[in-house]
Parts: sequence; structure tokens; C-alpha cells
Amino acid sequence: MKSKYAVGALLFASVQLSGCATIINGTSQDVDFNSDPAGAIIELQSGQNCVTPCTFSMRRGDDAEVHINKPGFAPVSVYIQSRLGGSTFGNIILGGGIGAVVDGSNGASNHLYPNPVYVRLVPVGSSEEPVLLDKDGVVIATVAAHNAEVGEDVREGIAGQGNAPRTDGGN
Repeated sequence: MKSKYAVGALLFASVQLSGCATIINGTSQDVDFNSDPAGAIIELQSGQNCVTPCTFSMRRGDDAEVHINKPGFAPVSVYIQSRLGGSTFGNIILGGGIGAVVDGSNGASNHLYPNPVYVRLVPVGSSEEPVLLDKDGVVIATVAAHNAEVGEDVREGIAGQGNAPRTDGGN
């Protein structure tokens, strides 16, 4: 009989001491990168790079800046913002604050935005602006408007992570 109580207590404690989002989502998220036209070089702050279309697994709790370059097209930098997800509130309601603290500390309760990072590039010398697209190719915003909206928060997040954003505009 004591073993049933011990197992029950252990199960209860494991749920209380772990975050729901950590278990369900994990601390990383796949982020898809695409460009129009395809074949652009994606460079992350970590030094990782790939050619679009491609995917990287990135930490949910970390803000980032990605640089996109393709010969003949203006270079573009896009901020990726770590945003708080709804699982935090579920943790508080169902499991108390412990799960929310666990998920908040490891970033599991966050999601990265935008995802996909899909950019329509513009030729060098064009008067057009590069735009962010959703997964279906519909314009969300200009890259400049997106970066202006989330820039301060992302730059603070990057600085807090110990990764200084580039200031050369991606060149």
C-alpha cells in the first residue's frame, strides 16, 4: 500500500516540477527559411548557414537576427522574436507556478516569430522594399516594418544572451 502512495507522490511531483511546455514542445523549435527567389544564403548569429529553402532547430527562448544574401539582390536582416505562448497560463492553472517557472526559465513556453522566415528579396538598386511572406506566399509586412516593431525587444534579448547583433546591415 505504501508503494502505491510513493508511486502516486512521485508521479505528482514529477508533473509539478516539470513544465508542460517543456514536455510537449521541448526547448527548441524548427524554423523554416525561404526566399523568393530561392537560393539565398541564410546566416545565423551562431555562424550556421544554409541555402534556401532550409530549416534550423533554434532555441525557443532566444531572440535572433538572421542575415539573408543572394548575389544581385539587396542583403536583408530579419529579427526573430521569442514570444510567450499560451502554455504558461495552462501551467499556472493546472500545475501552479512551478511548471511556469521551469518553462519560462528554459524558454519552452515561447515560440519563435516569424516562422517561416520567408522573404521576397529585391534586386540591388530597386526602389521596392523586401517583404515578409507567410507560408502561402502572402505578404505579412515589409521587413523594415517588422524589424521596427520587434527590434528593440529582440536587440535587448540578443544582448542578454551575450550575442551582439550585427550593425553592418548584413553586408
